[in-house]
Formats: sequence, structure tokens, C-alpha cells
Amino acid sequence: MLGAAPGIAVEAVSSLHETEAVTAEGAAGQPRYLNGAAVVRTSLSAGGLLAALLGIERALGREREREGRWGARTIDLDLLLYGEAVIEEEGLRVPHPGMHERAFVLAPLAEVAPEAVHPLRRETVREMLARVSRG
Repeated sequence: MLGAAPGIAVEAVSSLHETEAVTAEGAAGQPRYLNGAAVVRTSLSAGGLLAALLGIERALGREREREGRWGARTIDLDLLLYGEAVIEEEGLRVPHPGMHERAFVLAPLAEVAPEAVHPLRRETVREMLARVSRG
């Protein structure tokens, strides 16, 4: 669906990584999650790309209001990086907050963009994953 969206071309897709649910409230009763990452080339603005991601979520049955922030979800598409941009807008923060602390985000991202640089931390995805994996 992502590659079929106007203005988006998928360049690379990671393998899927199965992990326990990670939430602020604990993961009791939640199923395991499949995590992956994709590199896309787009003519869309960051806001336009996020709107496309949210549209795909809705088409696949996601109901954000019903699920709440930490509830189990059908699908969760996040915009992690947008080149080297730093964006702070209503409903959009890039780079994605906390991505640098989450192995379940960094491991699949490292498969497809290991040398991508976090624009605030000035570390590559590979470096952030190595740091998080060491604990």
C-alpha cells in the first residue's frame, strides 16, 4: 500500500522482527509485535507523508481513538526520519522521539539504513543500535 500511494516510492524494506509489546503502562495481555522499517523516496512534505501513513493505517482498520496511546493495534506506521530534517509541528515530531532508545525500532532500520544519521544526536542508526544493544 505504501508503494502504491501517490508520491511515494519504496526503495528498501527490512525483514520483520518479532518482539514483546513495549508500553509505558506495561504490556500485560498484549500480543507480540512485528516490527519493520522501510526507506522511501517521496515528493511529499513530511506532513503529507505522515497523512499518507495514517491513511494506510485507517484503511487497514486502525482506530487510534479507540486504542489509546498504548493499546494493542492492528498496525502502527511511524515517520522516523525525514532526511536530516528536524520538525516540531502539531502532531508531527521528526526525528521520532525515543527512536534512539528502542532496539525494536533501530534493528529493522539498521537493515535498510545503517548509515542514516539522527539529525539531533549526530549518530548513525548503526551506532545507536550498538549503544542500545549494549544496554
